[in-house]
Amino acid sequence: MADAIPTLSISTEKICFVVLKAREFDVKDADTSSDEDGSNPADDRMVEVLENRPDDPVDQELVAFIEAMSEDEQVDLVTLTWLGRGDGGLEDWDDLRAEAARVHNRRTASYLLGIPLLPDFLEEALAAFGRSCEEFEEDRL
Repeated sequence: MADAIPTLSISTEKICFVVLKAREFDVKDADTSSDEDGSNPADDRMVEVLENRPDDPVDQELVAFIEAMSEDEQVDLVTLTWLGRGDGGLEDWDDLRAEAARVHNRRTASYLLGIPLLPDFLEEALAAFGRSCEEFEEDRL
């Protein structure tokens, strides 16, 4: 049964939450704050909300969400990222997942957040499973 779709340990809703939050994180711009006195939010037009800062609540929320996942869910998330990136197809799922499990550590969240196009890769992988985040996003936007 080489054509069988693998069973995921992670729900589509959790994957879509990561996709949605990663998109929010990806649109952030570089931190342009300065240590100059006299700057205030009204003058700066509150641009810091759109900047990527170490204390960014979107980043913190996404890291906490991924870290709260079980090891199996984290391994699936990494495997899905690799699948969506084109490192293999569904027929390679077992090998990709075995490699993701082998290299798993406590830095999964920072690893994933360091991958450009993470949300795109996850959506590509979901499509391979015949799933999408369309309904999830409609319910939350």
